[in-house]
Amino acid sequence: MAKKPPMTITEKIFAHHCNKDYVQANDLIEAKIDIALANDITGPIAIEEFKKTGAKEVFNKSGVVLVPDHFVPNKDIKSAIQAKTLRDFAKEQNLTCKFDVGSMGIEHALLPEKGIVTAGDLIIGADSHTCTYGALGAFSTGVGSTDLGCAMAVGSTWFKVPGAIKVVFYGKLKKYTTAKDLILYLIGKIGVDGALYKTLEFCGDTFSSIDMDGRFTICNMAIEAGAKNGIIEVDDITLNYLKNRSIREPLIFRSDKDANYEQIIEIDASKIDPQVAYPHLPENTKGIVESSLDNIKIDQVVIGSCTNGRLDDIRMAAEVLKDRKVNPDVRLIVFPATQDIILKSIELGYYQTLIQAGAAISTPTCGPCLGGHCGILAPGEVCLSTTNRNFVGRMGHIDSKIYLASPYTAAASAVLGRIGSVEEL
Repeated sequence: MAKKPPMTITEKIFAHHCNKDYVQANDLIEAKIDIALANDITGPIAIEEFKKTGAKEVFNKSGVVLVPDHFVPNKDIKSAIQAKTLRDFAKEQNLTCKFDVGSMGIEHALLPEKGIVTAGDLIIGADSHTCTYGALGAFSTGVGSTDLGCAMAVGSTWFKVPGAIKVVFYGKLKKYTTAKDLILYLIGKIGVDGALYKTLEFCGDTFSSIDMDGRFTICNMAIEAGAKNGIIEVDDITLNYLKNRSIREPLIFRSDKDANYEQIIEIDASKIDPQVAYPHLPENTKGIVESSLDNIKIDQVVIGSCTNGRLDDIRMAAEVLKDRKVNPDVRLIVFPATQDIILKSIELGYYQTLIQAGAAISTPTCGPCLGGHCGILAPGEVCLSTTNRNFVGRMGHIDSKIYLASPYTAAASAVLGRIGSVEEL
């Protein structure tokens, strides 16, 4: 019997989910899915398309997950109708995973926290940042609402297997350099289309000191380089996170040593300074020393989102803001990603520190990240944000400007009143 070709993690997950011995880049396959995810923007469209199929029941009551997080708590009548559509469908279908105000969170933080996604899964979501779950050693990617609606009915969908780019980070991080800085640096290096429809497979000894919160951040922003998915091989850090959490048994896949990569990028993480992405693309990156010299005054700082709203992100902000005050010309808004993160932040004293410094803290919501609510920018305003995109008009008026950075840099800048580093405080 002929030996099967070597495969990457992503290819092995696809092969498993379409019952094949192997798949290769550019193969067209139909694969079973474990999770179909939608939110209050994309869910109503997917539900409408699901009903057009004529299906009466979803393929798996625990496999369809609806999370109202973009405009919830509802900001207006239109958003209330969208959220109600999700609530009604969840009740009608008796979905196992039901989330709403008081129990919900930002979807890409909530699903890993609740153990709904796990290693080896194949996950699709009608949201581009579904690629976040690759941090668990899963394949996850964003799809359109029509594709999702059909998958909700049949439990499978079509894929073209992506080619792979291996990104090797090696070396010890500088004191205030974070996972967010690594991914911003990479995007600055290869561009927003540098991994178009590819797998970004992240590895290297740097990850021995990057916790799950940081890994989620890196995979979350794989899409900002155009990637189909980001993925990190399961290790002890992953397994410790999944232990007593996953509602399904994790499946662990590892790339073969001779797996085929279209490109291998090696980056010395020890030389990377905190990064700032300038308007209006995540690829427009500069190191913090150069950014500080630009003396960019800011009106608003946002810390949160599916990229940087996890517990370690709140910790970083609190560490910087301890015994300091937010600049009187700056609005600092913090968006913890889930209710559990809120509770832990209170227990650890982070909330007291943030509030005493002058920050406003929100309930879990995507809020200003997409120009939704709770922090919209007026014409001419400048925001430094820990979110994932800084496109024209992304957070409000088209004449506003958005810079992207880590929670460390964001918190320091909130105190300084301009974009700057922790070392300047």
